Amino acid sequence: MDQNAEILKKAISGSLKIIEQEREKEIISRRFGLEGNKETLEQIGEMLSITRERVRQLEKAILIRLQISAEENQIPELAAAEKILIRNLTEVGRVAKLSDLADKVYGRTTTASEKTGIYFIATFSKGLTVVEENDSYNAAIGIAEYGDSLVIRSRVDEIVKIIKSNKSPMTLDELDNKLDYEHPDHIKALASISKLLATLNDLWGLAKWPAVNPKNIRDKIFVILESKKEPMHFSDIAKEIKESNFKRKNVTIQAIHNELIKDSRFILIGRGIYALSAWGYKKGTISEIIKSILEKSSAPMTREEIVKQVLKVRKVKETTILLNLQNKKLFKKVDKNSYTLA
Repeated sequence: MDQNAEILKKAISGSLKIIEQEREKEIISRRFGLEGNKETLEQIGEMLSITRERVRQLEKAILIRLQISAEENQIPELAAAEKILIRNLTEVGRVAKLSDLADKVYGRTTTASEKTGIYFIATFSKGLTVVEENDSYNAAIGIAEYGDSLVIRSRVDEIVKIIKSNKSPMTLDELDNKLDYEHPDHIKALASISKLLATLNDLWGLAKWPAVNPKNIRDKIFVILESKKEPMHFSDIAKEIKESNFKRKNVTIQAIHNELIKDSRFILIGRGIYALSAWGYKKGTISEIIKSILEKSSAPMTREEIVKQVLKVRKVKETTILLNLQNKKLFKKVDKNSYTLA
């Protein structure tokens, strides 16, 4: 077994030895999921034939006893485990989301019981502080000297507030310019705790923003095009999605093409080539594009000028543009090389 894993295992078993009654050991083990899934107060109460409130009272009393024992150094195995956790937290910004810290300590993707084991140790360790999971925050652990749960949450809230006021995703460097931390990694660690934030391609934004948390195919297409900053063929968009960091990226080329057709954010500018409407591209046939160009001109335009303007918004052959210019119902030839509206 890995050395860190062995030390943490000994710290957990050493802590449980402090609890004398088997019933109380079982309550703690089940509440933290030390040997399986975490259980609710109701589930444990039903199993022990006691009320939910009684389970809560017992849990609180047990943790207080463990905290006192830790402060009085009555759990010898705890010191080594605490040292490991503090060392790893120091490397990532003095605070971390529980899952991130656990994976770093073990050096691999950890199981649920391994994560909760670390959380259990941190709950009563004098050198550590915990942030409980709720609708706004992920479960997290920090170095006690860095601040308690209230301080950590306030720092997370400050980052959320800055991103909200910016109204668009921000890089860590941009956030660093507005905050006072020793390193951008500290901001990253805090931002990771918030359930209101998401990150993608080194950008941080609100979890409800498609740019950092695309939830459907259309949003993923938008993110790809916006990041590439140039028109793309739908097959290339499908390839980029499959190679991306998106949570769900198993999409078919046909599905991509279908979504491109439906969404007004995407404009077909050539054979299978799409661009964002935000870039100035407009929907319409080549004839309609030529018509809009001539409508904006105060004088007839040469063939070369018309071709140049059309190619700015469409990826088509020059001959296609010239063929459309021959539509006498729409366009009138003024001289050998100039055109105006019919």
